[in-house]
Amino acid sequence: MVRLGARNLITDVAGLAVGHAQDTRVASGVTVLVGDAPMNAVYDIRGGAPGTRDVATLDAMALVGQADAIVLSGGSAFGLDAPAGVTGVLRALGRGFAVAPGAPRVPIVPGAILFDLANGGDKEWGEETPYRALGAQAIQSASLDFALGNAGAGYGAIAGKYKGGLGSASSVTEDGFTVGVLAAVNSVGSPLIPGTDVFWAFAFEQNREFGGRRLGPDVAADLDLPADMKGARPGENTTIAIVATDADLTRAELGRVAVMAADGFARALRPVHTPFDGDIVFAVSTAKTQLTGLRARETMRLGHIAADCIARAIARGVYEANSLGNIKSYRDAFKGGKNG
Repeated sequence: MVRLGARNLITDVAGLAVGHAQDTRVASGVTVLVGDAPMNAVYDIRGGAPGTRDVATLDAMALVGQADAIVLSGGSAFGLDAPAGVTGVLRALGRGFAVAPGAPRVPIVPGAILFDLANGGDKEWGEETPYRALGAQAIQSASLDFALGNAGAGYGAIAGKYKGGLGSASSVTEDGFTVGVLAAVNSVGSPLIPGTDVFWAFAFEQNREFGGRRLGPDVAADLDLPADMKGARPGENTTIAIVATDADLTRAELGRVAVMAADGFARALRPVHTPFDGDIVFAVSTAKTQLTGLRARETMRLGHIAADCIARAIARGVYEANSLGNIKSYRDAFKGGKNG
């Protein structure tokens, strides 16, 4: 059995903090997950149009294999400046990988971006993008509690035809392991069952965390591409997520958790992992709780829980979002309810 974490946030995993920064004029932002110590980390890319920075440091054959922080950013390729701001703050704190005697430590800060350049914000920022400064602001604001919806990397996101956003969720097993997820939802696919106001992820919802709407008995879902998906143009879409656990998983075990967790995208969005999305899952472990029993079975169990948490976090990110300009939020679109 599993239960909700105390906050129902990724920060229920002990040793983690999350910070946001956003620029309302630009209509974009940055979210940072930072550990109190370097975290074992891997990644899994499923979308056809990803945008990343320094993820190769997390490859199984790479030297380091750990991250001091992970950055999710709006801004498309411009948002790849955000990890530099985080790196500067961490270096000043003396964080990072020891490369040579007398040399400064090098913080390991992988990142991924989503496209929010066509959401109506003012993108005429000149030669210097705002994202490095936003990255620095985000890590400096990191705490256990943080906003959802129009916050950080989710500020300018769009999911299907609805306002996307930043979501989070957590689960705790009865034997004391915690799994948490952070997701910025900017998908081609729709989060809703066609013709209804019901999230595809409804079966995994806990404590009405995204509205509690349920499917009526006579609804048959249309299996074609949904009418409320986003226009499928290359490079304009992505759902980026971080899965975290306190279980002391090896990098290989953590890699399997990331692969399994990516299935949560398909439980919450349709279509998913398209040629137009840059879908990526980072998986991190703080290794604060010793894994006991058959390791392969426990790895499977944690990956299974992580997939459900991703589905919940995606739906929650959309549910918590507010309308932005002419981009309607879920709650504004369905004020009167439309449950089939």
